[in-house]
Amino acid sequence: MTAGHVVIIGAGQGGLQAAMSLRQEGHAGPITLIGAEEGLPYQRPPLSKEYLKTGEAEKLALRPAGFFDKKEITLRTGTRADAIDRAARLVRLGGEALAYDHLILATGTRNLVPPIPGVERALGLRTLDDARALREALAAPRRIAVIGGGFIGLEFAAVARTFGHEVTVAEMAPRLMARVVSPEMSARFARLHRDLGTTLELGNGVTKVTAEGVVLADGRTVAADLVLLAAGVRPNTELAEAAGLPVANGIVVDAQLRTADPHIHALGDCAVFPDPQTGRPVRLESVQAATDHARAIAKTIVGGTDEPYAGVPWFWSDQAEWKLQIAGLAAPGDESVTVGDSTVLRFAGDRLTAVETINDAKMHMRARKLLAQDAPPTRDMLAAENYDLTIA
Repeated sequence: MTAGHVVIIGAGQGGLQAAMSLRQEGHAGPITLIGAEEGLPYQRPPLSKEYLKTGEAEKLALRPAGFFDKKEITLRTGTRADAIDRAARLVRLGGEALAYDHLILATGTRNLVPPIPGVERALGLRTLDDARALREALAAPRRIAVIGGGFIGLEFAAVARTFGHEVTVAEMAPRLMARVVSPEMSARFARLHRDLGTTLELGNGVTKVTAEGVVLADGRTVAADLVLLAAGVRPNTELAEAAGLPVANGIVVDAQLRTADPHIHALGDCAVFPDPQTGRPVRLESVQAATDHARAIAKTIVGGTDEPYAGVPWFWSDQAEWKLQIAGLAAPGDESVTVGDSTVLRFAGDRLTAVETINDAKMHMRARKLLAQDAPPTRDMLAAENYDLTIA
């Protein structure tokens, strides 16, 4: 059992999970959870889906206000950390200095704003305030241009089409979700969105945003009353970098999710950690990764364990009636094997790296279990079973 003060900067799902896991592991000392936004910690994935349909913000709260009193977690919202004094183990909050024994950075990400003239006219979809503004804008018929063909842009596009809005998605890459799924899965989702009535401009990104709409790379103008920027994110690393911690596309941590300072951990979207399978540095934009990181850090702080983080990454995206689920982590050049109408297996040589499924929760769970094994089945083993994971 530990008794020191743990300060957590970032009150998203990862930061909240860290606070909860510390208590579950037996931490008896004070815990302070600091969030820049006002209000209770809330779920972000529904912002681009259910919330736009229902507007029920109260359902987004991860825990009621009374939970924090019961667990003796000090929640400070509407508060920004200005600096970290590592030598004195202090977090600066305006004119206040907050001492810590352990510090957890769960600072997340923000929209990556591309150097596109007029991009300040576009709306974002990162926070509840962003989602409120979009929901209000969708109350009247709109011509909508979405910059970016990733998860958030496509989830929003699918909802906007169900409301009857005219939607164009402009993606600089030659296919949808190119960073995270196979070409085969990209093609399936392109068909889905075109069947919904969405216009896809692939390999034809936006070069300018104007009062009339957006200008594409090929020179054409797409008329739009509303433009959504969903073209990627950047990790919030400024606090760590100013404190002298190594940063490289995220806050660099070791296999135990510790930074170069043994009193400071980082988790979730802002953290770059060694992939348990390959050792290559990775940064995952995933609620699952953030919450799994939080649980592992709590075990390290309370129990003193040096076990490396070894969670199997998984992701999901709800687009119209399709639920895309991904178990594992494939590199862009990994080979693909299509199985049936809803599954794609990814391989790096003989090693199974990821399994992509559509509307098949059973197969997704099976894939996660296989990938978590000390010796997952090889490509040759799976080929001998016609790539049937249920009997692998």
